[in-house]
Amino acid sequence: MTAALSLPEAETETETETPPDPAATASPVPEASPEAAASEPAVPEAIVSGADSVRQDIAGRSQTIGDILDQLDSLALSVGDWRISAFDVLFAVAAGLLVLGFAVVATRLMRSALRRITSLDSTQRVLAEKIAQIVIWVTTFFIGIDLLGIDLTALAVFSGAFGLAIGFGLQKTFGNLISGIILLLDKSIKPGDVIAVADQSGQQTFGQIRKIGIRAISVVTRDEREYLIPNENLMINQVENWSYSSRNVRIQIPVGVSYNTDMMLAEKLMLEAAGKSKRVLETPPPTVWWGGFGDNSVDFTIHCWISDPEQGVGNVRSEVLKGLWWLFKENDIEIPYPQRDINLRDNAQMQALIAALGGRLPDASQDTSPNSGDDSE
Repeated sequence: MTAALSLPEAETETETETPPDPAATASPVPEASPEAAASEPAVPEAIVSGADSVRQDIAGRSQTIGDILDQLDSLALSVGDWRISAFDVLFAVAAGLLVLGFAVVATRLMRSALRRITSLDSTQRVLAEKIAQIVIWVTTFFIGIDLLGIDLTALAVFSGAFGLAIGFGLQKTFGNLISGIILLLDKSIKPGDVIAVADQSGQQTFGQIRKIGIRAISVVTRDEREYLIPNENLMINQVENWSYSSRNVRIQIPVGVSYNTDMMLAEKLMLEAAGKSKRVLETPPPTVWWGGFGDNSVDFTIHCWISDPEQGVGNVRSEVLKGLWWLFKENDIEIPYPQRDINLRDNAQMQALIAALGGRLPDASQDTSPNSGDDSE
């Protein structure tokens, strides 16, 4: 009875026995010490990480080309934690040319599309071109960075130095850029306007604005001299714009006639000469003003208006004066020469001077010819 009861107890003890833990029986793995981890050489990080992915993709497609690219990648230069190879340089140049070509083509297509929009005037078109050009080039820059796989966080120090250079060295450039955009927004100066400019000698002339660039505007005078004026100068200095609110410009032509002239006839001829010029406007009509009584002539001023100052004002003045010359000739109107009246006071010195001058004159009553004696005989 006792043996029969002990058998189940033995079986129960066998079933409740837990199997050994494999992790406990396994030999422990030695942990790497910090000194060993520090002794391992660090792998230099590639600056142009996008080149590696392109190289691996090409090598998977063609083993021959992949071997060539691996040879180029083996020619590398390591500087600290950075590594750059010959393949990285070639890839960066190719990617740069690609994104630059994209930017140039996109800019040309954008300009062509804006020129087809007839609802925009010249100022709005130029402003849209400048804004679109800035957007295209900024987008191109980030596309190039993404294509090359450059990590901008690795260039944090360089980015800070570059930002500092922009703040101090390129502040005029960015100031001119913003000034150009503001000028286009308020339409105070736009392409096609005629403004007065001064050359290096201080003489003032006028020219037509050909274009407004990122840094400066281009002004072309009548003698084809081109002035590049920074946009910022036009923002802070006074500008004489001949066609800001109206393209009509008045020309003043001074004329002088003799005091013996029929003044009413002279005024009529002046108006007739001004009206014959093709560029002079009929409305407002030409006028003649009395300018004053000069030393030698009665001074007049012919006022006439033109609507195309970019074509010049000197040629209009020349045309009016040329026609007036022939009209004065036909009507016997004299254009006086400079004259001076000299009054001599009668005194002893003047009488002595007259006597001395009279003594030098030959006596007309005496015959000084050599044949006078022979005739008397």
